[in-house]
Amino acid sequence: MSKESRELIESFAEFARLKNIDRPTMIRILEDVFRTMIRKRYENDENFDIIINPDNGDLEIWRFREIVDDNSEDIWDYDKIALSEAQKIEPDFEVGEEVSEPIKLEDFGRRVVQTARQTLIQKVKDLEKDLLFQKYKELVGEIIVAEVYQILGREIILLDNDGNELALPRAEQIPKDRFRKGDSVKAIVHRVEMVNGTPKIILSRTSPVFLERLFENEVPEVFDGVIAIRKIVREPGERAKVAVESFDDRVDPVGACVGMKGSRIHTIVRELENENIDVIPYTDNLELYITRALSPAKISRINIDRDDKRVAVYMRPDQVSLAIGKNGQNIRLAGKLVDMEIDVYRDSEEEGDEDIDLLEFDDEIERWIIDEFRRVGLDTARSVLALSKEDLLRRTDLEEETIDDVLQILKQEFEEES
Repeated sequence: MSKESRELIESFAEFARLKNIDRPTMIRILEDVFRTMIRKRYENDENFDIIINPDNGDLEIWRFREIVDDNSEDIWDYDKIALSEAQKIEPDFEVGEEVSEPIKLEDFGRRVVQTARQTLIQKVKDLEKDLLFQKYKELVGEIIVAEVYQILGREIILLDNDGNELALPRAEQIPKDRFRKGDSVKAIVHRVEMVNGTPKIILSRTSPVFLERLFENEVPEVFDGVIAIRKIVREPGERAKVAVESFDDRVDPVGACVGMKGSRIHTIVRELENENIDVIPYTDNLELYITRALSPAKISRINIDRDDKRVAVYMRPDQVSLAIGKNGQNIRLAGKLVDMEIDVYRDSEEEGDEDIDLLEFDDEIERWIIDEFRRVGLDTARSVLALSKEDLLRRTDLEEETIDDVLQILKQEFEEES
């Protein structure tokens, strides 16, 4: 056993152990590299045995060949040796016997051995990457806690307990998130990609799955499957709606999720930078489900068009802004929750003064402008006039000049009537 081969195996074994590579895998990698060396020199490795003990650095390579007559046609086969050659090793060898010779690592040359050393290290690194990829592939959708290592423009780099780098992109952070180096961050494993042969592990705090896992952590009934989360929709850091259903009549799904005096939901809200969470009891009754989704607004009546997946909800004027919510948030999330496009209308039966549908002004106001008002629940002339110009600018994506023109047209209509 040469000193060089012992050093090669011992240094590799130490490196592999640092990388948590198990013994059978370590031996397999060593054998693969040595067999590659053998094939380069002898063209075939089928008649070679390799015995490795990485614990003490022992390496034995044995070559086996059958002895044939010097005039045999098989003399050039990789696993044959001429009698005259065999007798140089052992004088009393005869045709038909097997010759076993030890092959020393030095026989391959210094350059080949050096290449083997680099190949071994590279193979361990490749294996380490593959193991990391597989580990996190199995953790997709699960919560992990990691430490902030570096804050970059587009993402934050975190380290897990084993020192592996994880990425939390800006788009996967809650807008109110503010992290400093050394902070512990809770997130889900969102996806795992291979980028130029290196695994990139991407975390998320904005995914609905993250909110679902937080509920599982805080609400035992959800974790145990007594309560099912049917759907989650979010505007991260702002508002979320969670539809829940209980499989036990004795368990109130909303009460269990909120907890005594809000104890359970408050923990989740704090983690999500004070995101408002509406917990809604799920029902197969679509009309009731839509009513619950638009809470706290009170609905007078509903018309559902299942084919077009649209629903028209009518309510008193004082309920419209509640249904729409801040920047249209409530109605947007409610629509996503029930998977329907929701249009909010003022209930004309409740109004004392006569009103006019905005669509009747389509000869004076362009249709896309009318549609923008309708998108935020303003479908009549009086519903637009009831709001200040500042409110209209904030709620819609219209220019100030456009809003001024619309207000002038609508006011003029009512002045002419009076």
